[in-house]
Amino acid sequence: MADAILVVGELNLDLIVSGLPYFPMLGREVVATSMDLVLGSSSAICAAGLTRLGARVDFVGKVGLDHDGDLVLSQLRQSGVGTSHVIQDPSLRTGLTISLNLSVDRALITFMGCIPALRLEDVPLAILQNYRHLHVGSYFLQKNLRRGLPELFRQAHRAGLTVSLDTGCDPDGRWGDGELPDLLRQVDVFMPNEEEARAITRADDAESALRHLSRRAELVVVKRGARGALSMASGQVIQSPGFKVNVLDTTGAGDSFNAGFLFARIVRGMPVAESLHFANACGALCVTGYGGTAAQPTLERVEAFLRETKR
Repeated sequence: MADAILVVGELNLDLIVSGLPYFPMLGREVVATSMDLVLGSSSAICAAGLTRLGARVDFVGKVGLDHDGDLVLSQLRQSGVGTSHVIQDPSLRTGLTISLNLSVDRALITFMGCIPALRLEDVPLAILQNYRHLHVGSYFLQKNLRRGLPELFRQAHRAGLTVSLDTGCDPDGRWGDGELPDLLRQVDVFMPNEEEARAITRADDAESALRHLSRRAELVVVKRGARGALSMASGQVIQSPGFKVNVLDTTGAGDSFNAGFLFARIVRGMPVAESLHFANACGALCVTGYGGTAAQPTLERVEAFLRETKR
C-alpha cells in the first residue's frame, strides 16, 4: 500500500437536473429533460477519478446510516475506492447537492447533512504510514475537520506523505481569513479554481493570485475551466490551455482535473507542465457525461485523447 493515496473528505450524493430552458423562478414551474442521482462530493469524485486512472485509493469519511449513505458506499466501491474507514453514523443524514444545469452554467443547492461532521478524531492516524499521499477536498464545507487539519498534515508529513488540498467555494464568504494562509505552509499541492484563488488572495487576476499563493504552498495549480490551468515551476508561470469538447455537464470537472494532476505528478512523477496537460484532458473528458464520475477516463483513454488532439 506504500504507493496508495488516502483521501479524507466529505461524502454526499448529487442530484443532477439537466436540460432546463431557463432558471426556476418563484411561482413558476420549469421542466427538465433529464435527472441523475450519482456519487457527489469533491473529495469522492477526485478519489474515483484516481482509481479510474489506475491509482490505489482509500477513503476516510462519514455518511448517515440511511439509504443515501448505502448508495454512496456502493458507488465508491463500484469505483474501486476502499471504504473500510468510512463511518456510517445513525445520528446523521447523508448530504445531498442539487445541481441545476443550464447550457451556460449551473447552480448548486446543498443540504449539508453529514458533510461537516467529520473530525480529526475520526481519522485513524496510524494508517497514514500505509500511504504515499494525502488529499483533502472541500476545506470550507468541512468545518469540524478544518480545525484538525494542521495536526493531520503534520502527522502526514512525519509519516512521509505529501499533502494536497482543494478548498472549494466558501458559502460564508470569509475565504479562510487568518487560518488558511498558515495551513498552506503545510500543503505540497494546492489546487483552487480561479475564482477561489482570487477570493482567497483578494487578487485582481489569476496570475497575481497564483504568485501570491505560491509564496505559501509548495506547488499551486489554478484551474480555469475551459481555459485550462496555471502553475509555477522554478519561478516561471506555466500556462496550459484547455481542450474543446462537447460539454454535457460540468459537475466534477475540477475534481477530475485534481485526480489527473495528482496521478501525473504524484503517482507518475511527471513534470509540472506535462501534469497540467494531462489533468486538463481528464477535466475535459469528464464533462462529456452526466455526473462527476460517469465519464471519468481511464489512463488509456487519456493517452488516446492526447494523441488525437495532436493531429
